[in-house]
Amino acid sequence: MKVKYCSLLFFLLVAVGSVKAQQNAKKDTTIILLSDLSIQIECAQALENLYNFNFPQAEQQFRWLKQKYKWHPLPYFLMGLIEWWKIMPNILDKTYDESFLAYMDTTIMVSENLYKKYPAYKVEATFFLAAAYGFKGRLYSEEGRHQWRKAASAGKQALNYLEESKGYHSLSPELLFGDALYNYFSVWVPENYSALKPIMWFFPKGDKALGLKQLREVSYNAFYTRTEAMVWLMRIQNSYENNNREAMHLSEYLYTTYPNNPFFHRYYARVLYANGRFTQAEPVCKKILEKIDSAQVGYEATSGRYAAFFLGQIHEARGKLEDAKNYYLKSKLYSEKVNATDAGYYLYTLISLGEIAEKQGNKAEAKKYFTEVKKRSNRKDETFKDAKKRLKKLEKND
Repeated sequence: MKVKYCSLLFFLLVAVGSVKAQQNAKKDTTIILLSDLSIQIECAQALENLYNFNFPQAEQQFRWLKQKYKWHPLPYFLMGLIEWWKIMPNILDKTYDESFLAYMDTTIMVSENLYKKYPAYKVEATFFLAAAYGFKGRLYSEEGRHQWRKAASAGKQALNYLEESKGYHSLSPELLFGDALYNYFSVWVPENYSALKPIMWFFPKGDKALGLKQLREVSYNAFYTRTEAMVWLMRIQNSYENNNREAMHLSEYLYTTYPNNPFFHRYYARVLYANGRFTQAEPVCKKILEKIDSAQVGYEATSGRYAAFFLGQIHEARGKLEDAKNYYLKSKLYSEKVNATDAGYYLYTLISLGEIAEKQGNKAEAKKYFTEVKKRSNRKDETFKDAKKRLKKLEKND
């Protein structure tokens, strides 16, 4: 829980700056390259390749952009975004951390030069400085890293630069993105984590409804942050707002638009499964396993453990126990491959395997699975209580 608190506080520290940035609008001769339509046209295919995990093509196109605008932070930041999405399928994999951080550092260096020497680009420079520091902080705070001092330092830098970009969101819808996230989470956090309520007194008041409205606006009107806004909106509607209809619509759109993105693929499978749409979920999950078997970029054990578990559940519900067992065993192996053996999916996979073994008359195997669940669960967890109850029942019937 402490880790979750730190992550939420870091997020709010970064996001609060964009709220303050809305308060003092002023006019000048600011140039916003982000809103240049000709550059957006040049970047359109590259961004599509990025989110569709066609990284070599995206890199080639962004390198061309770098040759043309090597004095600007945009191409370096976009190259860093490629590395970020290489991390996204399995956040525990640190393979791309170094290259991602290198691109963010280059973005900072180029932005600082723009900030100091070219006043007309100062607002845009602060935007990229805040974004680069924000992304660095986010990586430092992610699972498997938890470098809180570095995260806090990066967050403070992001906040400082965000406070300088006061009132310019009208120049580009991209600048509304941080405001939207802050408005939503500054209310959601104290509602769900009462221990943080006193700390939230030091932050400007948010508005969840406004935050959702702003996220939709960014997803409709922005260019560079459009997809990221849709991802956040999808996750919020699915996990926090229980708006199954919008979550379904967004997850389906992202998957069908970027069918080779493993994160979007498995999220769509998850939403289908959670809403009981087993007939639709089955081919989507099977496609994930096929792409893993063919070693498609980004498809690995993390996606596999979700897909195999869902397929196990689907077949068990149909009474096809052998098929269900095989999928559960696959999910178990995928979880072990990425050391996700204390996660819910792994524990419920073991319970399901024990349940099938019990139905098939193999009590010894059932006991083995239920005992393993007890061993890996905390006493207060539902999995621990369930496994304990099942073991007691087996012992009673011996």
